[in-house]
Amino acid sequence: MNKVVWLLAVLVLTYFASTGFKSTRVVVATSTAAKAAPKEKRFAKLDVYEQLNLAQSGLQKSVFEYAMRGWQKTDTTKSVISIVDLSQPSTKKRLYVVDLASKKLLFNTYVSHGRNSGDLVPNQFSNTNSSFQSSLGFYQTLNTYMGKHGLSLQLKGLEKGFNDNVYNRNIVLHGADYVCEAFIRKTGRLGRSQGCPAVPYELSKPIIEAVKGGTCLFVYSPDPNYLNQSTFLTNALASL
Repeated sequence: MNKVVWLLAVLVLTYFASTGFKSTRVVVATSTAAKAAPKEKRFAKLDVYEQLNLAQSGLQKSVFEYAMRGWQKTDTTKSVISIVDLSQPSTKKRLYVVDLASKKLLFNTYVSHGRNSGDLVPNQFSNTNSSFQSSLGFYQTLNTYMGKHGLSLQLKGLEKGFNDNVYNRNIVLHGADYVCEAFIRKTGRLGRSQGCPAVPYELSKPIIEAVKGGTCLFVYSPDPNYLNQSTFLTNALASL
């Protein structure tokens, strides 16, 4: 009888050893560690600037660093970030959509600013209704809808006092026929919006599909008021 019990015990231990019981525990531990890993550990950052040669595309490294600094503080696990660099004139391709994880520049194209923000280079910004000005700062992309400009993307401003009123102002990402090289040749600048970051109409759908659903959008200008007061830019980058 004792021999039978002993044999059963050996068989049970052999079974658990062969079923990968230990490897199951390892998988769970690895999954938990990945979930808890800080965002800056999961995605590459500043090396992407060099690898994609974004300087050649007109984006200053300091602007990209600002974008990464704020992106670290946004509540998103998505690796796509869009940068609207309003320090550049509207005749330049100043929208950059970057996938930080795959290290790809998804889009680099034209983008408009608000009609009351300035002519060629914007220098006035607002968070108030009917200002027809652009709003600086970090945004989160929301849901799509069909509007008068076709497929459009709702935006949520994340910075109090700078852009947290954009949803109520109906500031959205959309396509527009005045955002094109033909308009630049005719007027010397892009057409201007009522504050929305409008993109070339033919690219609006693929851009919106790439950035919808909770990615980060950063609208930048070297505005001293914004740079000095933005809580998203207060601390240096972590773990570069």
